[in-house]
Amino acid sequence: MPVYEYRGININIPDNDSEYKGYFEAAAEHRLVVKKCSSCGLLRGEPGPGCPWCTSLDWEWQQVTGKGTIYSYQIVAHTVVPSFRDWVPFAIVLVELDEQRGHPDPGDGLRITANLVDQDMQPEKEENVAIGSRVQMVFCDGEDGFSLPQFRLTGEAPTGQTWQHSV
Repeated sequence: MPVYEYRGININIPDNDSEYKGYFEAAAEHRLVVKKCSSCGLLRGEPGPGCPWCTSLDWEWQQVTGKGTIYSYQIVAHTVVPSFRDWVPFAIVLVELDEQRGHPDPGDGLRITANLVDQDMQPEKEENVAIGSRVQMVFCDGEDGFSLPQFRLTGEAPTGQTWQHSV
């Protein structure tokens, strides 16, 4: 069972783990994968054995681009996790990926969460974080082949209005 360390936190990924092992194996190759339902064909980012739309338990990993739009975010101003205290404030973003936007219903989409980092893999400044901003998946490489997916602002023009909390 591989045990990786990220910012002083041990991350254990058992060999028999069906929820995350394939995700982290792809991340080590700088690829972002999500689950694709073998029955209805819809993608999902959240862990869990069953499809939230058709309840099928059959799925496979599907590579996606990692490009998307910030759907929501939270600024962490205080953390109880000692290894992240030097990062505060930092943004955790919920990103709607470009794949499957508006499917199966107009309000649905393929959404995943991660930290928002800058070019140096440090937390993005709070004043730069806004709902509607375009982002791209990047990978923070650790030791022993471990790589953690993060998001970075692209500088692309937003496709609609943006909103941000007053700083």
